[in-house]
This record gives sequence, structure tokens and C-alpha cells, in this order.
Amino acid sequence: MLHVCLDGDGAVPENSGASILSLYPLPVQEARPFILVLPGGGYHHLAQHEGRPVAEWLNSLGIHAGVLKYRTQNIEPASLIKDVVDALAWVRETPKDWSVQPGQVGLTGFSAGGHLAALAAVTAAPACKPDLLILGYPVITFEEPFAHMGSRTNMLGSSPAEAEVAAHSAERQVNADSPPAFIWTTADDASVPVENSLKFASALSEAGIPFELHIFEEGRHGLGLSAGNAECRQWLQLCEVWLGKHHFVAKKEEV
Repeated sequence: MLHVCLDGDGAVPENSGASILSLYPLPVQEARPFILVLPGGGYHHLAQHEGRPVAEWLNSLGIHAGVLKYRTQNIEPASLIKDVVDALAWVRETPKDWSVQPGQVGLTGFSAGGHLAALAAVTAAPACKPDLLILGYPVITFEEPFAHMGSRTNMLGSSPAEAEVAAHSAERQVNADSPPAFIWTTADDASVPVENSLKFASALSEAGIPFELHIFEEGRHGLGLSAGNAECRQWLQLCEVWLGKHHFVAKKEEV
């Protein structure tokens, strides 16, 4: 179930079974791109620094944004993915006081939110997929030895069937309809091994999907906008350039 909050301050009522789409539109008349943000938190909670601050950064680039405050209790994976797809459909189809450019609706997620974003992006019907995907230190695989076991347990339970593990390993679901992706992580991430990002990039490569992958040498898990890590904070500029390639932001003039 999806509820829409128009002022950006929506909260998920406890035990409501609802996900909340909190919107951060720009105060402009002309149509702009939109990117939906999925915070991380291991499917246990939602990391606040990976929600609204990311939406505000996207706003600074001239992009409408929204944060999906998805359910982290009594998770039913198919319903959770449907909430993401429904949020993208709402943005594309619902009349609003602000306009979204057709073909420019993206999705970004961090950590477990990256897992949910990746799953939605590669498993949704072609017409329902995001037009591009941005992943920060994402959980990708639920298969050992590189799975983030906390995320897997919280989503699938303590003893999931092998088929369920494979079905919720995003790298296994990539196909020719998957959207282009920007991925960044760190080589020494102690929580979500770098192999998660490598596996997803490899799957995209095999499917012929354009992608950009940045692996910084050092940086803890959960950096978000990376305010405390100057090296990793480069991802913001790199991503802005990549978004320019895909016409989500105006390309900067070369010096």
C-alpha cells in the first residue's frame, strides 16, 4: 500500500502496512526530471541521512525528488517492490501542480535501499522501470559469501529457500530491458562487500546495459552524501556529470 505526502514530511504510521512517498518538487512551472530516493537501513529502519538530504541535493541540480519511506516491518518482498513501482507510476501518471519530463524518471538507493531499487529496476515490467538507476554502496546479492545477512534475514527470514535467495539477488535478474546505472562504493566497505557492486556491474555488462562504476579505496559504509570523506564526496560531481549525459541535468561547459 502506498500513501502520498505532498509536503515532504510524511511518516510511516507504525503497523500501518503502508509506504509513504514524500515529495520534494521544485517551485517551477516547466517540466523537470524526477528521481525517487530509497534510503538504506538493512530493511530494519530507514537511514535519515540517505533520505531528505539526498532529495535536497537532487533539487539543487534542478531535479524534482521524492523519498519513499518504505515498510521495514512485516515485509512481503513482492509488495515492497510493488510500492516502488507504484511510486514511479504515480509520479509519471498523476496530474500535479508541477510537471515531470516524460522519459526522465529515475531511481536511487543506498545500501538496502540500493537492493530494493535494483530489484525494482530489473524485475518490473519494461513500461514500469525507472529510466535510470543510481546506487550507493548497494546490497545486491543475497547469495553467500557476499550477502549482507542482516538485509537478507529482515527481508526473507532466517531460513529462506535457495530459490527465494536467487530470486532476490538483483544481479541474477538483470536483462536487456534494465536501465542504465551509476554505481559507487568503497573497496574496504566492512558491511556490504564491494563484490555486490562488482556483480551488478558485471551483469549489466553482460546484458549490454550502459553503466558507470566508481570504487573508492577507503570509506566506511553508509556515507550518504559523504560530507566527512572528501575522496568519496567526489561521487556527487561524477554523478552530476553522468546525469548530464542522460539529460537529467544541464551539461556543464568544458573549461
